[in-house]
Amino acid sequence: MSGLFASLAFATPWVLAALALLPAIWWLLRLTPPRPEQTTFPPLRLLLSITKQEETPNNSPWWLTLLRLLLIAALIVALAGPTWNPLTRSTTTTGPLWLVIDNGWDAAAGWSQQQDLALKLLDEAVENGRPVLVLASADGPRQTPALTGAPEAREHVRALAPRSWPNDRAQLAPLMQTAASDTPPTTLIWLPSSLQTAEDKIFFQALATYEDTTTIEIFTPDAQVYGLKNLRNNAQSMRLDVTRMNAEEPESPEVLAVDGQGRTIARQRITLASGEKTGTARLDLPADLRNDIARLTLTGHRASGTTFLADERWKRRKVGILTDSLAQETQPLLSARYYLNRALAPFADLPSTRSTDLREAITDLIDKGVTVMVLANIGTLPASAEDQLNRWVENGGTLVRFAGPNMAGESDTLIPVRLRGGDRTLGGSLSWKQPQPIGEFAAGGPFRALTVPTDVTVQRQVLAQPSAELPDKTWASLQDGTPLVTADVRGQGQIVLFHVTADTTWSNLPLSGAFVQMLQAITTNAAARTNTQTDSEPSETSSTMLPPYRVLDGTGQLTTPPPEALPLNETELASLSPSWQHQPGLYGTENAFTAFNLLKAEDEVVGLDLPQELQSAARAYPESEPVDLRAPLWALVLSLALLDSVIRIVLSGALQRRLVQPVLVATLGVSVALAFAPTPSHAQETDADIFALDATLDTRLAYVRTGDAQVDEISRAGLFGLTRVLTARTALEPEAPVGVDLETDELAFFPFLYWPITADMPEPSEAAIARLDAYMRNGGTVLIDTRDQLTAGSGGFSGTPERTKLRTMLESIDVPPLEPVPSDHVLTKTFYILNEFPGRYAGSPLWVQALPAATAQGRRPVRVSDGVSPILITANDMAAAWAIDSNGTYLYPTVPPNPSQREMAFRVGVNILMYVMTGNYKSDQVHIPALLERLGQ
Repeated sequence: MSGLFASLAFATPWVLAALALLPAIWWLLRLTPPRPEQTTFPPLRLLLSITKQEETPNNSPWWLTLLRLLLIAALIVALAGPTWNPLTRSTTTTGPLWLVIDNGWDAAAGWSQQQDLALKLLDEAVENGRPVLVLASADGPRQTPALTGAPEAREHVRALAPRSWPNDRAQLAPLMQTAASDTPPTTLIWLPSSLQTAEDKIFFQALATYEDTTTIEIFTPDAQVYGLKNLRNNAQSMRLDVTRMNAEEPESPEVLAVDGQGRTIARQRITLASGEKTGTARLDLPADLRNDIARLTLTGHRASGTTFLADERWKRRKVGILTDSLAQETQPLLSARYYLNRALAPFADLPSTRSTDLREAITDLIDKGVTVMVLANIGTLPASAEDQLNRWVENGGTLVRFAGPNMAGESDTLIPVRLRGGDRTLGGSLSWKQPQPIGEFAAGGPFRALTVPTDVTVQRQVLAQPSAELPDKTWASLQDGTPLVTADVRGQGQIVLFHVTADTTWSNLPLSGAFVQMLQAITTNAAARTNTQTDSEPSETSSTMLPPYRVLDGTGQLTTPPPEALPLNETELASLSPSWQHQPGLYGTENAFTAFNLLKAEDEVVGLDLPQELQSAARAYPESEPVDLRAPLWALVLSLALLDSVIRIVLSGALQRRLVQPVLVATLGVSVALAFAPTPSHAQETDADIFALDATLDTRLAYVRTGDAQVDEISRAGLFGLTRVLTARTALEPEAPVGVDLETDELAFFPFLYWPITADMPEPSEAAIARLDAYMRNGGTVLIDTRDQLTAGSGGFSGTPERTKLRTMLESIDVPPLEPVPSDHVLTKTFYILNEFPGRYAGSPLWVQALPAATAQGRRPVRVSDGVSPILITANDMAAAWAIDSNGTYLYPTVPPNPSQREMAFRVGVNILMYVMTGNYKSDQVHIPALLERLGQ
C-alpha cells in the first residue's frame, strides 16, 4: 500500500483537504429527499376537502447519497491534479529549481538515462515557468552560478556530455553558496553518477545546509562502472587489470586491443566471479604484435576509464647484452650480465648470442633487430666491430656502455665524451673522503621524470675530460658535479656511457631500483629516437613540460585538445590526477608522446555512499513515464453527474416505467465505459499520419536515429544548422529536420538521409535493409558518416570499430561501386567550386558511386537517376561541423580549430543538397557546347 501511494502525487495537494467535508455532505444529502413522483388523480375534488397536514419527507436513498459523495470526491481529487508515477516527490511547482548533474567519466555508463530525466524535469520547469540553475560537477569553477530561463537550461543540458576526468563535486559548494546568496532554491535535484570521489564530504555538507528550506531529491543510478588499469608487458604476455564497481554478480567483460590505426589486434574475455572486483586480462601475443598495441578498451563500454592508452613505456624493445666475458661467468650471480638481465627483463626482450667472437656476436645481435646494445667493461673494440657498431648507431641504434677496468682513457671512438686516463677510487690518488651519492638528473635528459635516489653511492668511476660541451652531454652527475652518465648523439642514434660498472664492484647502483628505471628510460628514449628519425637533433621531449597532443573525450575517443587543456610536467606524471586542466590523453608530439591515463594501478572504483542525512532524499530512476490522472477523473466526474441526472429523472417519473430498466442499464453501462475505458489507442495511426503530413507538406532533411541520444542530437543540430544555411544562401527553404527509424518510418518522403555510424549501434533488420535498398533504388540519397577520421588515419572502410560496423552493414546492401569524388564530378560545382570535402575533421575522401569510364573524347556517359549517387560515405563528421544551437552558436570545434574549415563544411553541405535536389543539370550546363553539337544545332 505504501508503494502504491508513493507512486501518486498531486499538483495542488491542499485541495484534498476538502475531502474532510464528505461526512457533512453525506448528512446534508441524506436530509434532502428526491423529488416525489407526480401522478394524475381523477377524483381531484375529494382532495380539496382534506385538511392539509405537515408532511415529513423520507430520507434520500443511501445508494444515491453514496453516488453523489463519490462524484464530489472525484471532483476534489481531480482539482488536486493527481499524477501517477511523478518524476519528483516535490509538490512545489514555483520558485527556483537547481539541477546538479554529474558528468564525470563514470557518468558515461548511464548518460542517456541521466540526460533524458534531466530534460523531462526541465520540460516541467518550462511548463511552470520556473527559473533554473544547472551545475555540472565535472566542469568545476568555470561555470557561472546564475539562474536562467528553463528553455535556455534545457539547451544547456542537451549540449552536456560526459567528461573524461572525474567529478569534482567539492568545487560546486562555493558556486551553490554564491547562487543561494541571491535567490535560494525551492527545489534542488541532484542526478549523481555512480562513483564516490575524494572530496564528496564538502559537497554533502553543502547539500545538508538546504534541507530545512529546500526540497532535495537525489536520483541514484544503477549502472555498472568498469575501469582499466595497471598495464604490464612482460616477456610472455601483456596483462591488464579490469576492475568494476559492483561485484555482486558474475560477469564476463571483453578487452579489445587495437593498434594506432584502429585495427583490432586481439580480443580477450575474462571472467569475474561473484564478489571479485578485479580481474586480469592476459594477451598471449608475440612481442612484435604487443608492441603495436596503442589502445585497449572494454567492448560495449565507451568511457575514458575503459580506455587505456599505451606509449613507448609499454613496448618491449630488444636489447642486446655483451660483456667482457662472452663465455659463461664462473660466478654468474655476481657478474654484470646477471644485474643487467635482472634490470632489463621486466620491460625488454633479451636475445642471446652463442658466438664467443665479439665481431660475430655484434653482427648476430644486429641481425636480430636489437634497438639497444649494452657493452659492459669492454675496452678497445676491433676495428671491424667498431665500424659496424658506428654504422648501426648512425642508423638509429642506441649504444649503452658501462665502464670497468678495461676502459681507461679513449680506447675507441664509441664513447660520448673524452675520458681521462685511469680512474678515481675511494682511497686512491684521486680519492674522495667518503663515497659520493647521486647529485641530480639533467632536466633535458631521459631521467628527468625520475626521483634522485638517496641510497646510491659510488666508490669508483672513470672521469671525463672537462670541456665546454660536458654539461650538455651529462644526464646524471654526482654531488661533487662529476658525471655519472653521459651521452652524445651520433647520426640518428646515440651513445650512452655509465661511468661505473654494471656490477657492484664500483657502486651499489645495480642494487637500486633506480638502476631499472634508468635503463628503462634509456630504452624508451631510444625507441622514441627511432620513431622520430631526426638528424642529429635533440629529442622533442627534452623539456619536462609536455603539451597536450590528443585528449580523450567522455566516450574514450581521442580528440583535439580544447584551449583549457594545459601542458603537464613529466616529473609529476605518476602523482598527477586528471582534471579539466590535465585531461587523460597523449602529451608531447605526434612522434614522441607520453600517455596519461585516467586510472593508476592503485585506484579503485568505489560506489557512491550517501550520508545518513541525505539517504531519505534518494530514490531510484522512474521506471515508466508519468501519467496525468486529471483527464480520466474528469471523465469519471462527468459520467457520475450524468448518471445522477438520469436517476433523478427516473425517480421523478418523467420517463415511462417501461423505459426505466433499459435506460438505467444503458446509462450505467455508458458511464462505466466512459470512466474506466482506456484512452483510445490511435497513437500509431495518428503519429504516422502526422509524420506523413509533416514530411510531404514541407521539404525536410532527415537523419537516421542510432539509439545513441548524444549522436542523434548531434545529427539533429547539424541538419538544423545546414537548414539555416540553405535557407539563407539558396532558394531551398527546408523546415526543421526529423529523425527516422529505418525499421518503421517511411523513407520515400525525404530526398536526403544523414546516417551516422556508431560502434555499438544495432545492425538493421532484413526488413529495414530492404526498405533502405528500395529507397536508394527509387532516387533517394544516403550520406553515411563514420565520424572517425581523427582515429582512422586512412580512407578505407576498415580499421576503426565504426568502419568495421559499416563494412558489416554494407555486405547486406546492394551498394554500387564507389570511388572518391573525381575532380570533374558534378559535386565539385553544383553551387560552390570545391576540391575537398571537409567536415569537423579533414582528410577523409567523400566516396560516391563510381562514374562510368570516360569515352575517347574525355566525356562520361549520362547515368540514370539524374546522375545522383544513391550513397555517399565520409568519415569527417559532417553533422558536428554543421551543428548549432537555437542562438546560432557552433556546438563543436573543428579539428584543427579553423573558421575556414567550418565554412568549407557548410559549402560541402550546400553542394550535396543541390546535387541531391537537382541532379546533373549543372554538369549539363557546363557542357552546353557539347550538347548543342550532339543535337545538331
